[in-house]
Amino acid sequence: MTGVLVDNIGTLVTNDPEVGEGKLGVIHNAALAIGDGVVRWVGERRRVPEGAAEERFDAGGRALIPGFVDSHGHLVFAGDRAAEFAARMAGRDYSAGGIRTTVAATRAASSEALAGNLRRLVSEALHSGTTTVECKSGYGLTVADERRSLELAGVSADEVTFLGAHVVAPEFEDRPHEYVDLVCGEMLDACAPHARWIDVFCERGAFDADQTRQVLRAGVARGLVPRVHANQLGHGPGVQIAVELGAASVDHATHLSDADVQALADSDTVATLLPAAEFSTRGTYPDARRLLAAGVTVALAADCNPGSSFTTNMPFCIALAVRELRMSPDEAVWAATLGGARALRRDDVGHLGVGARADAVLLDAPSHVHLSYRPGVPLVAAVWRRGSPIRAVGVSS
Repeated sequence: MTGVLVDNIGTLVTNDPEVGEGKLGVIHNAALAIGDGVVRWVGERRRVPEGAAEERFDAGGRALIPGFVDSHGHLVFAGDRAAEFAARMAGRDYSAGGIRTTVAATRAASSEALAGNLRRLVSEALHSGTTTVECKSGYGLTVADERRSLELAGVSADEVTFLGAHVVAPEFEDRPHEYVDLVCGEMLDACAPHARWIDVFCERGAFDADQTRQVLRAGVARGLVPRVHANQLGHGPGVQIAVELGAASVDHATHLSDADVQALADSDTVATLLPAAEFSTRGTYPDARRLLAAGVTVALAADCNPGSSFTTNMPFCIALAVRELRMSPDEAVWAATLGGARALRRDDVGHLGVGARADAVLLDAPSHVHLSYRPGVPLVAAVWRRGSPIRAVGVSS
């Protein structure tokens, strides 16, 4: 066996209960062998097989966890909405134009500028431990601009989602049904080859139940898999539609009825919670405890976008989930890793079992609990993605 042995791991989170303790599959005094971009062996360091790897990396007794899987991001955009944020934090009314402000800036930007900003954000996320990134379109809202956004996303992101139904394009403001027809027809024809997923913002001020179904069904007919923005600003039909159409995830999921929670519990649809959005808007946080108690699969994601959640930092989202969503540290780490993988219907990431993609994060801490115990502290000491070190500080031999 060739590759690298990450040795002297104090606490290893595998997310594989068959190889370690509890739901997180924790192994103490552990080692992990990486070869050809995947995990080749995992277990207690005293049981490392002879010749497990050509090189050795000394973790120094620190914690190793799977790379974060960020299943919700809006990373292809131009412009800045800091003034809008400042006005919101000051409690003043503002008229910055919201999403449409970013649409105008994105349309005006060159592809080189958009690609550069996207690469910067993906790199920023990677250096804070995110090794799998989902990226949506949705700030172009013309056939050409949506296709361009998806083509750019496909270069830098692991998963690409068509979100032409983000809001009604400004030139169609008085003709929303014509815009929906455009999305379902010419726009999807141009965009479907560049995406795996289709998403709709089913919310007051965006798209209603009938429009959401129309767009999602048009996407499914072209081979795309649905996911839905829903129930962020208030109660609405989005969760029920997501479950009805077999969506992989319903994202935000803040304002839920008992029927919504039960529908999620009875389905394979993941509830992806985005606490940085509530932090940045002073909105109501979702009730994670209610979802978990019902048996719903919960994921955490950053929702990076320039208007309501301008962060790529998953450790920050974990700290918010523990403090504000009342998740336990174990639940939050699972949701930010394997939960995100479930939301993307991936079985190769989010865990460190044998055969998994070798995406791992070494923390400058003895335990994964420190991600919420020491909020705001840069604890990421090393990152491996597909077995390649992105940043590593240790003792090699």
